[in-house]
Amino acid sequence: MLCFRGKLGRYPPCAWIKVEQLKPYHPHKEEMIKINKGKRFQQAVDAVEEYLKKAKGKEQVSLFDIGCHRLSERLVPEPAEVFQSLMIDAFVLQPASSMEPISKRLKIIEEDTGSTSIQAADSTAVNGSITPTDKRIGFLGLGLMGSGIVSNLLKMGHVVTVWNRTAEKCDLFIQEGARLGRTPAEVVSMCDITFSCVSDPKAARDLVLGPSGVLQGIRPGKCYVEMSTVDPETITELSQVITSRGGRFLEAPVSGSQQLSNDGMLVIVAAGDRSVYEDCSSCFQAMGKTSFFLGEAGNAARMMLILNMVQGSFMATIAEGLTLAQATGQSQQTFLDILCQGQMASTFVDQKCQNILQGNFKPDYYLKHIQKDLRLAISMGDSANHPTPMAAAANEVYKRAKALDQSDNDMSAVYRAYIH
Repeated sequence: MLCFRGKLGRYPPCAWIKVEQLKPYHPHKEEMIKINKGKRFQQAVDAVEEYLKKAKGKEQVSLFDIGCHRLSERLVPEPAEVFQSLMIDAFVLQPASSMEPISKRLKIIEEDTGSTSIQAADSTAVNGSITPTDKRIGFLGLGLMGSGIVSNLLKMGHVVTVWNRTAEKCDLFIQEGARLGRTPAEVVSMCDITFSCVSDPKAARDLVLGPSGVLQGIRPGKCYVEMSTVDPETITELSQVITSRGGRFLEAPVSGSQQLSNDGMLVIVAAGDRSVYEDCSSCFQAMGKTSFFLGEAGNAARMMLILNMVQGSFMATIAEGLTLAQATGQSQQTFLDILCQGQMASTFVDQKCQNILQGNFKPDYYLKHIQKDLRLAISMGDSANHPTPMAAAANEVYKRAKALDQSDNDMSAVYRAYIH
């Protein structure tokens, strides 16, 4: 049995491993990744890969060095690297296990000279626990994403007041310790920071501007965080009306799915008032694994629409490939097996394809919502006079799927547009 300790015995033992359980890294890497679906194992693989790259050319890389390596330098990625990081989170990372993660890394991105100048730093929650803010938290909207977010806020010790258009959805969270707000205005009045997560731009506007809406509860110093995926114009409008009443505004749309929301593994893309972003630190650690700050309000909406445009187009292409395989007499399962052994292998591909082959379209991300995101991204492209032909083609396929009553199914139900 081996004991891993800090160098020169400065730190206590951190792990005991039986010698027979040790396996050479490269020969067994792919096999072990398939067996171990948890976040912590994938993080370990990522850490080893990162260290091996840094150690390339050195005479020796010890198992100790890999185990104890800790990233300490500060990274300054380019704009494209922010987008690339988000895409990796969406398509590649393994889903979290049912156990609480040992640690979460909050990547704080800071704009210095422009919307694309960023700086990263780490903030780790030890043993899956964080120190919750003493600010009172409000949350409006308990859909697929909001439900998981609120559950994790409560688990991590935050004081949360909830409201949902369908009041019955609040009952479970009241049992878990949440407080109930009768209207959005009341929630904002009772809380220091209020989050909202609803379906589309109209719902986001109605929540703020409608009867007993958020705007009626805004007072100087109150913070409002819009987590819905909407267009930049909606964000600009909401930011202006909130700040006109002395409120503080942050947009923070999330990348992920219902499962990732439940697991507290969302990716948060924020923009707006930097001080609000910092005040939300413990909340973002509870609900997500990474958080980016992209500067002025509207930038997060733009980035999220681009990300979801790519994701939606990718899903439509996968469905097209599966149906073409069937139409040409090829095994869909074999197509998937081959795909998952190549460079496009990812948990996203494997899960979505398996769901399609099993006819399981239980929503993890609503088809109607990804179609809405494609539509908004295409409109954003029009405003920038930038072509989006791939997204436009994918959007037509999703519209066909909606016409076949697939709106409330998972986005993978776009497959049905090809077979009817």
